[in-house]
Amino acid sequence: MDGLICIIGQILIDKTKLTPARILVIFVTTGAILGGLGVYQYLVDFAGAGATVPLTGFGYNLAKGAIEATQQMGLVGSFVGGVKAAAGGIAAAVFFGYLAALISKPKMKKQ
Repeated sequence: MDGLICIIGQILIDKTKLTPARILVIFVTTGAILGGLGVYQYLVDFAGAGATVPLTGFGYNLAKGAIEATQQMGLVGSFVGGVKAAAGGIAAAVFFGYLAALISKPKMKKQ
């Protein structure tokens, strides 16, 4: 599953003028929407870690955490549940993003 998501991402990079940041947002949002609708769970059951590790899995994790916390805490849970469920991923993204910013020279995508 992870390989299929990577293929879709590469096709979007090669065939569209979408930036990697916009593709990232599309993947996370798609995972959150599919998770909220209950559809993404079927992918997790089929593909296992291949469906939970990539960006769509992050969106799914946010939606799942928000839904579970809403059931336990009500409206407040919808705001805090996703962040609590994805705290490890968020912390890792900030840390490794910072390291990447220190050692790389970013370039703009040619139009």
